Amino acid sequence: MGESGDRSMQLVYLVGVLILVASAFAVRRIPIRESLKMAIAWVLIFAVGFAIFALRDDFRALGARILGDARGTPGEVEAGSVRIPRASDGHYWVTAEIDGRSTRFLIDSGATVTTISAETARDAGIAPSGSFPVLVDTANGTVTARRGTARSLRIGSIERRDLAVHISDRDGINVVGMNFLETLRGWGVEDGALVLRP
Repeated sequence: MGESGDRSMQLVYLVGVLILVASAFAVRRIPIRESLKMAIAWVLIFAVGFAIFALRDDFRALGARILGDARGTPGEVEAGSVRIPRASDGHYWVTAEIDGRSTRFLIDSGATVTTISAETARDAGIAPSGSFPVLVDTANGTVTARRGTARSLRIGSIERRDLAVHISDRDGINVVGMNFLETLRGWGVEDGALVLRP
């Protein structure tokens, strides 16, 4: 049975309940005015209940989105796009998966290359290449890092494979940089949230 069949059954159920309530009024011989007030109240109650039941998937999606905003987890907005709420510190943090491991990242358009801490690299099994270290300018000064490759970096429904990363020689925050962002169809801030479009 399709969606229209489900809605028809819901309507039949609602009409049946209303007939049941109306017959109860008739049997009790309540005055017309009182019966009318009670009937309107019951109609409103059942209409609200019917609306909640019919729109339950929409309410569930709204609840998931609100919870996602509160937890800083990405939420899908349309056609695979991902919405990341702004954190209380004014930055955009997201829980992403790097080589299958869930890790917290800062989205930073000022970073040229996605950078992960040495601890994250160890946990995700990403080994540095044998090349010489590179110098990376950060907000906290210049640090050394090694080159590596993540087999997969996934933010919500957006995944990029074989992504070049820098592995910081010291433990620190993980940063999603421009080498990930520039692979997207578009990205930008909308209503205070960062939206990534694959």
